Amino acid sequence: MEENVLSTYLRHLDPAVAALEPARLAEVLINDGLITHFQAEQFLLGKCKGMILGNYKVLERIGSGGMALVYLCEHVTMRRRVALKVLPTSNAQNAEYLKRFYREARATAGLDHPNIVRAYDVDQDENRHFLVMEYIEGALLMDLVHRFGPLPVERAAHYVSQAAIGLQHIHEAGMIHRDIKPDNLIVDRAGTVKILDLGLTRFCGDSEILTRGVLGTPDYLAPEQCLDSHRVDIRADIYGLGGTLYFLLTGSPPFPEGTLAQKLTWHQTKQPKSIRSHRPEVPAELEMIAAYMLAKNPQHRYQTPADVALALSPWTQTPIPPPSDAEMPRLSPKAQAAPDTDADLTITPMHHPGSRRSTGSKPRVASQWFAPHDPSKPHPPGS
Repeated sequence: MEENVLSTYLRHLDPAVAALEPARLAEVLINDGLITHFQAEQFLLGKCKGMILGNYKVLERIGSGGMALVYLCEHVTMRRRVALKVLPTSNAQNAEYLKRFYREARATAGLDHPNIVRAYDVDQDENRHFLVMEYIEGALLMDLVHRFGPLPVERAAHYVSQAAIGLQHIHEAGMIHRDIKPDNLIVDRAGTVKILDLGLTRFCGDSEILTRGVLGTPDYLAPEQCLDSHRVDIRADIYGLGGTLYFLLTGSPPFPEGTLAQKLTWHQTKQPKSIRSHRPEVPAELEMIAAYMLAKNPQHRYQTPADVALALSPWTQTPIPPPSDAEMPRLSPKAQAAPDTDADLTITPMHHPGSRRSTGSKPRVASQWFAPHDPSKPHPPGS
């Protein structure tokens, strides 16, 4: 933070607050909008490095995956909010991970579509490689269903149709995503669905194989991808999208039980339980669309994502409202606030033990989660 902001805050700080034990003091600083949850955690762990990556100030950790971590960041000069996908230093030592990371950067940079997350830049700060991406304030479809249950029929159809339209753009760009699933699809506050994570993307005609063996997520893996992940086409993504539609309507993937080996076998040999046996109110026609998307033989599926969007059009003609505020992520006040536009901005203490806030003060949004003393606890899903 700017030095004048901190000095002004300290001049007005109640000595009783300053004397609090560190975890409690950190909570006060968070609620007063001075620091974020992530920054507090790092301070309490005795860490000060990693708060700045290149030209970006790190605000919050908002996601993680098998290969990288994702942070909400702000450009130190332009004050623009972005998402930084950071390759951990341990993975940066792995030549395969590093190639995959830069392949994702190249794939994302070649796409420009409202239903696909955009990439702005790729850079390196010492041994930390990071991809600068569009920040989406929204919730993963996986988290929505886990928190609130299966989606209404029309809403599920709208979200899958939007994902199909984004997939069509990927297809026309000569790529296959290879990891379409509910936690790689995010819906923003306006109700727009965007495809995330092109880390496993394959370019059509690209003969380079970076990772041997099966690639993708077992719950949503097309039968042919279970056998050979390097020769699949866009129809494998249609299968993953069909599994996503199944999940949005039922609350579980097509084969929720079983070991990894069993799931790979079942995708090739077994039919999932009927959607209407989970939810009888789902129209038979929509269940049939999901069945076509999940056909074992790629030739029996829809052949392009555009075909999927067309098939879903009877349920997408009428607009639906955007997600409710309760479904959207809640960050710490500093991360929620609009980027600072005035270098002389000052923040004065507003949170004092045993005192009420002034009725003339603008109320601050308190986070539902804070446990700086226990960094093993994750952030809430979708945050």
